[in-house]
Amino acid sequence: MATFLYRLGRGAFRRRGLVALVWVALLCVAGFGAATAPAPTSGSFSIPGTEAQKAFDLLDERFPGMAADGATARIVIEAPEGAKVTDPGPKAEVEKIVSDLKSGPGAHQISSVADPYQSQAVSQDGSTAYVSVKYDVSGMELKDETRDALKDSGKEATDAGLNVQIGGDALVAAPETGSGEVIGIVVAAIVLVITFGSLIAAGLPLLTALIGVGIGVSSITALAGVLDLGSTTSILAMMIGLAVGIDYALFIVSRYRAELAEGRSREEAAGRATGTAGSAVVFAGLTVVIALVGLAVVNIPMLTKMGVAAAGTVVIAVLVALTLVPAILGFAGAKVLPAGRKSRLFGKGQAKGGPDADPKPNGGTRWARFVLRRPVMVLLAGVIGLGIIAIPASKLEMGLPDDGAQPVSTSQRQAYDMLSDGFGPGFNGPLMVVVDGDKALADKTADRIKGLEGVAAVTPPALNEGGDAGVITVVPKDRPSSTQTEDLVHEIRAVSGDEVLVTGQTAMNIDFSQKMNDALLPYLALVVGLAFLLLMLVFRSILVPLKAALGFLLSVVAALGAVVAVFQWGWLGSLFGVEQTGPIMSMMPIFMVGVVFGLAMDYEVFLVTRMREAYVHGERPGQAVVTGFQYSARVVVAAAVIMIAVFSGFLGASDQMVKMIGFGLAVAVLFDAFVVRMAIVPAVLALLGHKAWWLPAWLDRLLPDVDVEGESLRRHLDGAASPEGPDKDRRLVEV
Repeated sequence: MATFLYRLGRGAFRRRGLVALVWVALLCVAGFGAATAPAPTSGSFSIPGTEAQKAFDLLDERFPGMAADGATARIVIEAPEGAKVTDPGPKAEVEKIVSDLKSGPGAHQISSVADPYQSQAVSQDGSTAYVSVKYDVSGMELKDETRDALKDSGKEATDAGLNVQIGGDALVAAPETGSGEVIGIVVAAIVLVITFGSLIAAGLPLLTALIGVGIGVSSITALAGVLDLGSTTSILAMMIGLAVGIDYALFIVSRYRAELAEGRSREEAAGRATGTAGSAVVFAGLTVVIALVGLAVVNIPMLTKMGVAAAGTVVIAVLVALTLVPAILGFAGAKVLPAGRKSRLFGKGQAKGGPDADPKPNGGTRWARFVLRRPVMVLLAGVIGLGIIAIPASKLEMGLPDDGAQPVSTSQRQAYDMLSDGFGPGFNGPLMVVVDGDKALADKTADRIKGLEGVAAVTPPALNEGGDAGVITVVPKDRPSSTQTEDLVHEIRAVSGDEVLVTGQTAMNIDFSQKMNDALLPYLALVVGLAFLLLMLVFRSILVPLKAALGFLLSVVAALGAVVAVFQWGWLGSLFGVEQTGPIMSMMPIFMVGVVFGLAMDYEVFLVTRMREAYVHGERPGQAVVTGFQYSARVVVAAAVIMIAVFSGFLGASDQMVKMIGFGLAVAVLFDAFVVRMAIVPAVLALLGHKAWWLPAWLDRLLPDVDVEGESLRRHLDGAASPEGPDKDRRLVEV
């Protein structure tokens, strides 16, 4: 692989104009496709194999139209204190709202508008009423005039003194990420300038990453309608693609500069950088892709599509790093180096010396020596510290957000609270019980449910035209996301037969959370097992991969603990823009496991490969750790800071899921890079000594040599010809 990548890098460098033109053309094509594609939808939501999904499918079969995916809205009207919505004045305003919706702008997208006085949608005390609106299309497909008409529907009533708020998914638009991601990119640029000491070298990873992300996100937008991709898919792909795109280009550029310092020609340096650091980029990208695509084992289509789309963006980032980065390096010339080194290397053709030897130990060297002197203390501090942070994860509560999780300043949240106050907490999450049988079975089921403790109200069964199926609406006493409502769902299922199924948004959320919880351990085993096997191939060791996998688990659990503390308990919530606490997004743990696994392996590969090479060539185990940190720590730290900055930028998103994932990934990278990889890893290697690199001879013979470090390429090139002649003993792996 290294030889192929070497030739690919040199070819891209020589034909840089053509390579750059191809990537720009791809960006234009993808951008045109995104601009001309229909607006993205909210994405269909299904949970194969669950009772809620079976009931939903039965509804679709026996009650055509009832299970449609069209958007819904509730216009909640509250009378002033001392008045009732049934009084002549308020009643006239409410009826005008109904009339305007039926005949005003956007009425062609409305399937029904329910008059609250006819549908009995008035609270017992007469203080609150609501108008139910159903649309033919999803909230993402509503036209602007339709959405504006809904927003403006209560203005006159508000002017008349009524409190009008609107809830439901009809107002849901594409999530906004705000200016936070721009700040993340600015921070990344600052880090790159500090790392490289050159504006051109700092701007190159940003430019190539933006091109790659632009192609990936535009492609997702263009295919959203065809592949039924959710509205948040492109944001998550942007989040991951931008972070890895910058990092992968950073590794290639860093290695290119190191090769120039060794006296290579620019073309040769580009080829060697792509063949060596590029091999590690391919491996690192492969781990991220496998982890994301592996989300398919959960068997939830929405999550599978999110993973595949994000994986596609990662593949593009890898291809950009291997082709476009060498091409742009060809355009940049000596500008990728600081001014002092530029004149020294390019003032009279080739460099006259070998590598730039700095007699002073750098920060990585000093830190590694500190860890080697106190490995037990560093190890205990890292493990105990992350263990304490992980404690809140034991109280993890999972669920899916509804309008009750919105900030209190939003109209959706206020409508939610008004309905809860006027009709009871469970009114916002009614259960739909589907009976596969005749009227007698439906009536019997309704009577049985009425006797359950957690039930506030039960409607009479509504039968279909054939009389062979019925629907019963059950209003719980408690709010939708409460454990009491979850217990009620399980109790209804327990006391009913196979002909009775419970569905509705609340039941779907409960089943989704349970399915995610059940899949977490198998997926974790798959990811950790894969990590162990892949790292065993790379490092030719058993204990090093074991240490890497255990460190990954520790950082993930600690990150989950931080997420629970901030988003579920509200600790430091205002600092991170969390206005409303609640259950952790059901997909958060398993999604974070997949993403963090790939990112953690990036740092493991780039940091530990240098240690292994130094050890193989005769250095003592402790000195090999120092050598690894001397050449790799600076770049790994820069890459981690960039990822943290990019992920933190999404804390400004309006969507709670995007905000939570951004925070979780940023914290996970912080823990994994700076605590696990930079502290626990060298401490463990120092304690293990020679045992860290042990591999049974029989297993060594069985394992294929993936040559991630490009060692065979270096032996071949250094032994054949180089600007300094044969150099078979020198091994250049600093990234």
